[in-house]
Amino acid sequence: MTATTEVDPLHPALSLWPRVGRYAFAIGVGALLGVGNAVERLDGPLPESQQDTVYAVLALDLVLGVVSLALLSLRRRHPLGVACTVVALLSVSAASFGAALVAIVSMGTWRRRPWAVLTGGVFLTGLLLVIALDLPTRTPDEAPWQVIASLVLAPVVYGAAAVTGFYIGARRELAANRHEQARAAEREQALVADTVREAERTRIAREMHDVLAHRISLVALHAGALVYRDDLTREQTAATAATIQSNAQLALTELRQVLGVLRPGDGAHDVEAPQPTLAELPALLADSREAGTEVTLDTSQLVGTLDMVPTTLSRNAFRIVQEALTNARKHAPGAPVRVVLAGAPGEPLELEVLNPIGVRAGIELPSAGVGLTGLTERAVLAGGTLEHGARADGSFVVGARLPWAT
Repeated sequence: MTATTEVDPLHPALSLWPRVGRYAFAIGVGALLGVGNAVERLDGPLPESQQDTVYAVLALDLVLGVVSLALLSLRRRHPLGVACTVVALLSVSAASFGAALVAIVSMGTWRRRPWAVLTGGVFLTGLLLVIALDLPTRTPDEAPWQVIASLVLAPVVYGAAAVTGFYIGARRELAANRHEQARAAEREQALVADTVREAERTRIAREMHDVLAHRISLVALHAGALVYRDDLTREQTAATAATIQSNAQLALTELRQVLGVLRPGDGAHDVEAPQPTLAELPALLADSREAGTEVTLDTSQLVGTLDMVPTTLSRNAFRIVQEALTNARKHAPGAPVRVVLAGAPGEPLELEVLNPIGVRAGIELPSAGVGLTGLTERAVLAGGTLEHGARADGSFVVGARLPWAT
């Protein structure tokens, strides 16, 4: 019946001074009772025939007291065994009393009731043995009071020591639980921080894709015109190159704005991240028309004007239209595109971007294949839906329904 030797938060290793304090208590109490026992036995003249016996008993008391102190070093590994042994020594050694109290408290910190009952049984047996051996030496007037005092005080002392051990064990368990809760909270906080960082990275990646795909596709389209068109005049070539330069500069500017949110300590807080809304939709369509794409906008079923749409909703709708135009430019260059916006407050905002399915010609524009997937994620995060695909009439449509709160 031994305890585990593994590191246990309920039984932490004691530092120097607490360990010294426990041994000092055991030595002090044991010395006090040992000296009292010696004084009582040596009080008055002793017959010469009993002197050797009394001195031998006192020497044995001292030796067993030292043995009890030595056994305390094993109380962490063998709490029950040490407690029972030291308590048993009390029947013949008053000097072991201090060590017995420390052993009982240490055993009690494990908070195991069967151990406390077993140790209490050993203590009571030793107590009865002491009473039986001590009664013949008492006078008829002293004997009853000696028995009563022993049977009352000794169990009270044992109970107090055991309860103290149980209390210390409960305090340690409470501290260990709080420590574990703190560690669990730290782990949870770290997981939340990781989740937030991952979500922020995803948001920034989506924003970068939405911002740059439109501009880079325009650059690639005009650059392809310079490669495949050998009939352009010098003025047309210069105009196309100027358009490429302008869109490249805009792409860099918008990229710096997006990355600005990553450097709040470098003065980037003065630069707002790009958050275009449907109010900038005419400028977006103008860019597409300048690149050679015929784009028409139908807002006849939209209640109010573009700048009346709520900001978050307007921003998501703008990004969907922007990516759909980029997608049309990649996969159906030169095909006309129709943008339809419909809806009202309290009803879903419905938007469609339609274009005939064309055959790629000229330069092959780069495509990562994640644009429509990103749009679907954006729509779902906004509480809406997005569908895309070919229709039976030979057109490709990107359609979204986004909630429009009143």
